[in-house]
Amino acid sequence: MKSILITGASSGIGKTTVEAFLEQGWTVGMVARRGDVLADIAKRNKHAVALPVDVTDADGMKTAFERFVSFTGRIDVMFNNAGMFGPSAEIDEVSVDDFDQVLNVNIRGMFIAAQLAYAQMKSQTPRGGRIINNGSLSAHSPRPNSVCYTTSKHAITGLTRSLALDGRAHDITCSQIDIGNARTEMVDGLNADALAKDPDATLMPSMDPHDVARLVLHMSELPLEANVQFMTVMASKMPFMGRG
Repeated sequence: MKSILITGASSGIGKTTVEAFLEQGWTVGMVARRGDVLADIAKRNKHAVALPVDVTDADGMKTAFERFVSFTGRIDVMFNNAGMFGPSAEIDEVSVDDFDQVLNVNIRGMFIAAQLAYAQMKSQTPRGGRIINNGSLSAHSPRPNSVCYTTSKHAITGLTRSLALDGRAHDITCSQIDIGNARTEMVDGLNADALAKDPDATLMPSMDPHDVARLVLHMSELPLEANVQFMTVMASKMPFMGRG
């Protein structure tokens, strides 16, 4: 039975992806702070392993990874998904503490998870595995008032490229899926903020997060000799292409 560890597993894209992999018979390690949500999923599926921990807690993450490996014997895939948007504001209205918080979760947290997955995949027998980083359209083109989030997601692209290069010697692939406006709590929150400022605001186009989960599953099922290096999936009517 194949195994995957998913961070940010208690909500949004992470939770939807957990459900998609469980439906296909994978053993799924679920990392998130909301232990009650993870425990509820684990009660309903014997192949779901609840690993309540904050991704920025290096020691706690190490313990969570060790616990999952003791249960499965290996990690075939790690979906590095946990992240936060942070304040929606121009840079002169963003506090340094808020900036640090976003980078702590979106960069440090993803680094810790990738480091642990990489070390396990490098040492296990047979060696190798797949790391999938959750990027964003912001890794290519920012939305207004997203300086913290956009900065962090550009950094993740660098992480993806470095791991894809260094992992070759150890049969470790690293991919990035750049997602635009899946209907999650984060996108709902941004739309709510826009309506609070302007009741007549045009809401952002969005898409079903299950479509994202299906793509993560597709990437995960590829043999290690093949890799989707970068994939972009977005709501079709987002103003990503062209002007305006």
